[in-house]
Amino acid sequence: MRKTNDKTLKEAIEQMMQVYKIKRKYEETGITQAWPELVGKAVANRTKELFIRDKKLFLRIESSVIKNELLMMREQIIQKINERAKSVIVEEIIFL
Repeated sequence: MRKTNDKTLKEAIEQMMQVYKIKRKYEETGITQAWPELVGKAVANRTKELFIRDKKLFLRIESSVIKNELLMMREQIIQKINERAKSVIVEEIIFL
């Protein structure tokens, strides 16, 4: 039987991450790890640099063809990322 102040391990970890302000960094790292799953292996293999800062996803893509494709799919990629994170992690994509 749970007491009113008892928390699940998941709740306790989430609370700790918010207190120490590491929740966003954790989510950002999860997105960079999931990049091949989000965009496919072909695109992920051509991605040379990928990081998130201030709700901006910075990408360095070695193929201009894939870069142009991603430019056209920008909104869908942002939506996929934010749906996966269940919060707004990325608002903009910037190509380096």
